[in-house]
Amino acid sequence: MARAKSRLNSARAALDRKEYPDVVRYSQECVELSLKASLRFVGVEYPREHDVSDVLTEVAGRFPKWFRERVEELAGISRNLAVLRGPSTYGEEERGVPPSKLFGVREASAALTDAKNVFGLCSKLLVK
Repeated sequence: MARAKSRLNSARAALDRKEYPDVVRYSQECVELSLKASLRFVGVEYPREHDVSDVLTEVAGRFPKWFRERVEELAGISRNLAVLRGPSTYGEEERGVPPSKLFGVREASAALTDAKNVFGLCSKLLVK
């Protein structure tokens, strides 16, 4: 979770600098690390991939009720940001579109809001 918090702080700083693709990338990393910590917390070895939504939903029963009720939302965020990870770093190379043309303040703000949400829920889980 310390690494997830670091990525969240980096996402916030990137937003201040108007580096919108970096906000998306750091937000995705925050979500990935937060969810992997949560899976580990309930004794599940997480997959070595960026999107853990499938495993998260498969083992939802291991989480407390309040967290389990949010698993579908968390899985959706994981899926969505995992899809954006590559474009936020490389753009659309085949079309010659850089990341800076793909992501603006709206996408960056949404990604950061999702990352804050996931980080907050996972932090609450790990404190209990």
